[in-house]
Amino acid sequence: MDHLKLIGQLKTSAQTKIVLLIMDGLGGLPLTPDGQTELEAAKTPNLDALARISDLGLSTPIFPGITPGSGPGHLGLFGYDPLNYQIGRGVLEALGIGFDLTRLDVAARGNFCSMDPETGVITDRRAGRIPTETCVKLVNMLRGITLPGVEVFVEPVEDYRFVLVLRGEHLEDGLTETDPQKTGVPPLPVEATRPEAEKTAALFNEWLSQARAILADQRPANGANLRGLAKVPNLPLFPEVYGLRSGAIATYPMYRGVARLVGMDVLETGHDIASEVETLRQHWDGYDFFFFHVKKTDSAGEDGNFEAKVHVIEELDSFLPQIMDLKPDVVVVTGDHSTPAKWKNHSWHALPVLLYSQYVRPTPQAAYGERPCAAGSLGQIRHIDLMPLAMANAGRLVKFGA
Repeated sequence: MDHLKLIGQLKTSAQTKIVLLIMDGLGGLPLTPDGQTELEAAKTPNLDALARISDLGLSTPIFPGITPGSGPGHLGLFGYDPLNYQIGRGVLEALGIGFDLTRLDVAARGNFCSMDPETGVITDRRAGRIPTETCVKLVNMLRGITLPGVEVFVEPVEDYRFVLVLRGEHLEDGLTETDPQKTGVPPLPVEATRPEAEKTAALFNEWLSQARAILADQRPANGANLRGLAKVPNLPLFPEVYGLRSGAIATYPMYRGVARLVGMDVLETGHDIASEVETLRQHWDGYDFFFFHVKKTDSAGEDGNFEAKVHVIEELDSFLPQIMDLKPDVVVVTGDHSTPAKWKNHSWHALPVLLYSQYVRPTPQAAYGERPCAAGSLGQIRHIDLMPLAMANAGRLVKFGA
């Protein structure tokens, strides 16, 4: 039996509230053998105090050794097995900016990049993280591209990211990405992984060819890549599976997109943690479950900036008392995946997990970090275990069997 169906059968109502607090890319690595991870190096008196009255453990997003994308990482956190429910990042980006996708659409997440005009190799996968206003200007330049037999939509997202959607009959997913995930090599072509998608692959490659010609004289964003080319999947809705009035608070479009895809209400908020906490406070009485997302831990890790990642963790820690003042019944603190500054990318490392409720087996000497969590009472779990644990601690699951 699919465990989501089991949860649906066992769920019950209760007057309890759950906060799922996600620091994107939280997991880290020490820079030296005798050093600390970013989380361990951060001064986090509030998280450490909460850890001492919580269950701790380590959570694997998919399986050991498998590095997750942000989509699979978040699906797992919401209780959807990423191996059974796969979502392309293009769909998440499109939904995150409020683009209404249809069954005729294939969506791609676009990255502006820097390319060497002589050799055609990628020199910066993110074009120096250009500001959003530059992204908007470049997207407007690309809106003139037309393709035979399909509608073409190009929309800015944030910084160097944009959304490309092709709409038409007989478009298929099953397409590879063009970003080789490293510099010093040229972009890859879009390729079909099944015969039905060959026409769609050719259309995306034609769009890229025209886009790169238009961008050729731009600096630093003189190229573009496509990732996560996909159609909208059919997922069971989170509020129906768990019986929770569910709200999502996220500053970045992609994470609003994954929340919207599973049926959560996306709550309008500002661009910093302070605004997110205020949004949580304003909507506290209206929801049973809150997905609270912090983005910049991941960005700092991707940039290889250990100290910047430490700073974001410390900033979140400073706001934790305001969250706890709302008296949540269950709080889960973790990440969707690890992004160690040492690695400068997503990695396969398990995530530290803190689960607070009045029904835990705490370790009074604990702190919140990878190595303390490795010795915690939760042990080694998977992301898909977190929602059942949160539901149980919130008194929202009845007994299974006689």
